[in-house]
Amino acid sequence: QVQLVESGGGLVQAGGSLSLSCVVSGRTISSYSMGWFRQAPGKEREFVASSSWRGGGTYYADSVKGRFIISRDFAKNTVYLQMNSLQLEDTAHYYCAAGRSVLRATVADEYNYWGQGTQVTVSS
Repeated sequence: QVQLVESGGGLVQAGGSLSLSCVVSGRTISSYSMGWFRQAPGKEREFVASSSWRGGGTYYADSVKGRFIISRDFAKNTVYLQMNSLQLEDTAHYYCAAGRSVLRATVADEYNYWGQGTQVTVSS
């Protein structure tokens, strides 16, 4: 049983930074592609960033490119999302996801396991 637990969300002013963590248990993250998604009230869940298991290649949504960084700590079996220069529109519930055979990293259905998420609120 693979379990994902996110943490690190909170309230931050625009322009600030937050670092989200996703601790994975049950399987090693080296076997999985890992992704971060977010969902704002009244909106669809959207892709934020991903890290491929094949070589750790990363991919970002255009809206966060240059501001967010996804990374892995294999010793801690943890995936991180460093979020810098936060904007009001980054406010959302952020989810970590893991998938064994992810071909389309931006597609939520490609991922097999999800955490409960952590709330990020950016204020002006």
